[in-house]
Amino acid sequence: MPLNTPGRSQQQAETYRQLGQLIQAGVPVMQALRVLAEHPPAPWVSKPANQCLFYLEQGTTLTEALGRVQPPLSAFDLALIEAGEQGGRLAEMFALLGQYHEMQAQIARRTLHDLLYPVFLLHFAVFIFPFAEFFTGGGVGRYLLKTVGLLVPMYAVLGGIWYAFLPTHPEAWRARMERLVRRVPILGKARHHLVLARLAAALHALLNAGVPVFRAWELAAAASGSAQMRYVVGQWPPELAAGRTPAELVRESPEFPTLFANLYSGGEISGRLDEELRHLQAIYFEEGEQGMKLFWTWVPKLIYLLIALAIAYKVISFYMGYYSGIFREM
Repeated sequence: MPLNTPGRSQQQAETYRQLGQLIQAGVPVMQALRVLAEHPPAPWVSKPANQCLFYLEQGTTLTEALGRVQPPLSAFDLALIEAGEQGGRLAEMFALLGQYHEMQAQIARRTLHDLLYPVFLLHFAVFIFPFAEFFTGGGVGRYLLKTVGLLVPMYAVLGGIWYAFLPTHPEAWRARMERLVRRVPILGKARHHLVLARLAAALHALLNAGVPVFRAWELAAAASGSAQMRYVVGQWPPELAAGRTPAELVRESPEFPTLFANLYSGGEISGRLDEELRHLQAIYFEEGEQGMKLFWTWVPKLIYLLIALAIAYKVISFYMGYYSGIFREM
C-alpha cells in the first residue's frame, strides 16, 4: 500500500467526494467510475478506476472489484464501502470517506508544518553542541558518536513505533495497539469517538436497507476501522442467539460510552433508532475531529518545549563548567 502523504490523502478525499456526489445525483456506479477515469482528481486515480470497471463488467460486486485494484484500498475503506453497498447508502459512505481522508490530510499537513522548526532545532542542537570537542582533541570519531550515534537510535525508535501501527499486522496485534493508544490523553478519546461515529453511520445505512440486525452489527464493526470494536462485537453472536438485544450488550460493554448506550437503547425501544444513529454519528464525529485537531496542535508545541529545555540545560551546564574551571584556577 502506498504511503499516505497529506497530498495523497487530499486526493483520496476528493475522489470519494466526487463519487458520492455523482451517485447522489442518480448517476449509475459504472458511469460514475467512467467519469472519474476520464476526469480524475489526480493522475494515479485513472488506473484503479479503469481496473474497477473491468472487474464490474465481469460480474463482481463493487466491494470485490475495489478489493482487487492497484494500488490497493485500505481494509477500513473497503469495509465502509461494503457497508454502503449492502445498505444501499453508497453516496453517504463515500461522503463519509471523503470527510475522513480530508481530516487526515489537514491534520498531517498542519502537524508537518508545525514540526518543521522543532525538528530543525533538534538536529541543530545535536550537531552544534559537540562541535567544540571536534577542535579540542575529540576527533571525528567522537563527534560522530555524539551526533549520529544519538540520532540513529532516535530514528530507530520512531521507525519501530511506525511499524507497530501498520494496518498489515494481525487483528489481535492491532487491537492491542488500539488499547495502548486509548491511554494517550486526548488522542485515545478522540480516536475512539471517530470509531463510534463510523460505527453509527454504517449501522444507519445497513439497518435502513433491511440488513438483519446481527449482520448489520458485524459489518458496521468492520467499517468502524477498529480491530478492538470488531473483536468485541464478534463475541456477541451466542448472546444474540440466546435472545438478548444489541442494546443490552451495548450497555454492558465498556467500549460504548453511556451517551451512546442510552441513545441507542432509547432508539431501539421507541422505534426511532434511525434518528438516534444519525444523532450519534454527528455527535461523535464532531467531538473526535476536534480532539484530533487539538492533540496534533499541541504535539509540536510540546516537542519544541522539550528541545528548548534540553538546549537551555546544555547552555547552563557549559557555563557552569566554564566558570567552575576559572574559580579553581583562582
